[in-house]
Amino acid sequence: MKFLSLILVLTTLSIPAITACRKPPPIDKSGKEYSSKYICPMHCKGSGSDTTGTCPVCGMDYVPSADTSHEGHKH
Repeated sequence: MKFLSLILVLTTLSIPAITACRKPPPIDKSGKEYSSKYICPMHCKGSGSDTTGTCPVCGMDYVPSADTSHEGHKH
């Protein structure tokens, strides 16, 4: 009985360690919140614009997208 209890405790303690090693799923960056000329720093769903402004979701000011802020070249 003690052996089964020990196995149960060790199994329960090892589950968080196993799940912590998983990589999160890749972020889909095809939406306008990532691909617009001006984007919300928080990448709120549905945000993004070709002109300056504020995010309709969180109210933060749009910033130039990294893809367009260096005039055609990336660093």
